[in-house]
Amino acid sequence: METVDIRPLSGPLNAAVAVPGSKSYTQRALILAALARGESLLRRPLVAEDSMHLTAALRALGAVITPGQQDDLVVGGTGGRLENPGREIYLGNNGTAMRILTGVTAIGRGEFILTGNDRLQERPLAPLLAALNSLGIAARGLNRNGYPPVSIHTSGLPGGSVTLRDLDSSQYVSALLIAAPYAAGDMRIDLAGRIPSRPYIAVTVEAMGEFGVEVRTETPDRYIIRGGQSYRGTDCRIEGDASSASYFFLAAALAGGIVAVKNVPLRTRQGDIGFLKLLEELGCGITARGNGVAVAGGPLRAGTCRFDLQNMPDLVPTLAVLAAVRPGRTVIANVAQLRIKESDRLAALAAELRKMGVPVEEKPDGLVIDGGNPHGAEIETYNDHRIAMSFAVLGLVVPGVKIRNPRCVDKSFPCFWRELNKLYD
Repeated sequence: METVDIRPLSGPLNAAVAVPGSKSYTQRALILAALARGESLLRRPLVAEDSMHLTAALRALGAVITPGQQDDLVVGGTGGRLENPGREIYLGNNGTAMRILTGVTAIGRGEFILTGNDRLQERPLAPLLAALNSLGIAARGLNRNGYPPVSIHTSGLPGGSVTLRDLDSSQYVSALLIAAPYAAGDMRIDLAGRIPSRPYIAVTVEAMGEFGVEVRTETPDRYIIRGGQSYRGTDCRIEGDASSASYFFLAAALAGGIVAVKNVPLRTRQGDIGFLKLLEELGCGITARGNGVAVAGGPLRAGTCRFDLQNMPDLVPTLAVLAAVRPGRTVIANVAQLRIKESDRLAALAAELRKMGVPVEEKPDGLVIDGGNPHGAEIETYNDHRIAMSFAVLGLVVPGVKIRNPRCVDKSFPCFWRELNKLYD
């Protein structure tokens, strides 16, 4: 298998990088534009493996998506009148697309079958399928209950009320929110119990507003959406991805010096921007710089620290490799949902950190990491982009790190290796 050797830095950083468009905003904007009346222009969206699978799926559902200038996309919407392709729609390992399109296809007519690769077929959908069934949609897993591939047999979304309780993903909520304007009647969505990654629900609501649909938030746990509406085509600029930026924020924290990420605003609804507050608590300096953010590394705070990352679970790999070198114990909690991501990230992180000599205790919903002096190792990435990128940054300060299957970063950040090389300039 292909590997890449990570060369340690020779000194503190003084670098500026750019990251691709937000994966969360890109996928929501693509879907909303595909559902809208008229044409939309998406400026600087993420062009990566996940968005390519989604683009192909939306074309199969009737949207016209063509390249614009630079990396822009022009989307001719369906006005909510989805075509039925009469064949399976393949989504690779794109969990966001699987969940949201499971909800969106409920507004169509006939049977829609959504599938993906082997790992996607291990990622659960049961709460969303149950919600759709409660609304009168025949939604089921074809091979086993609650998992892709799924069949959505529908004659349109009737509207009504649904309660989602103790979820493993906030994307079930986003799926119903995005579909709701095309229901025949009003929709009320109530939330109860544990709802992870709540900032992504806010991203969905904000994106819906950009495309002309208002979501009434009666309480933090109740959403009302008027039925019989339609999204409107719009000109939409996609900001840089805060999750992708975190690897360069991490580089400054590990190596010292300053790294600026040019195109991620300090004020954003992306939940993963919260990593900056965490870094500040651990001793880094954070400043706005133009339309981006600069992080200055400093001596990392020692001792025991506990972090609840329920609202930014994708940052657990980033924090875990920081914990490997920070003097003291780091407790990462409330992230059980990581077991159903592109890999079982808790198990993967524990295995690879132990390989580097880092003491790790794996909990059902988190990790306990005792930092110190990790040594080099060949890192198995489990075909998981976030495992690859996090350990690659650790290799900037730990000699002898090799990353297996480096191309797995194409899922969300195809130019990662090019941007990482800018840190050596």
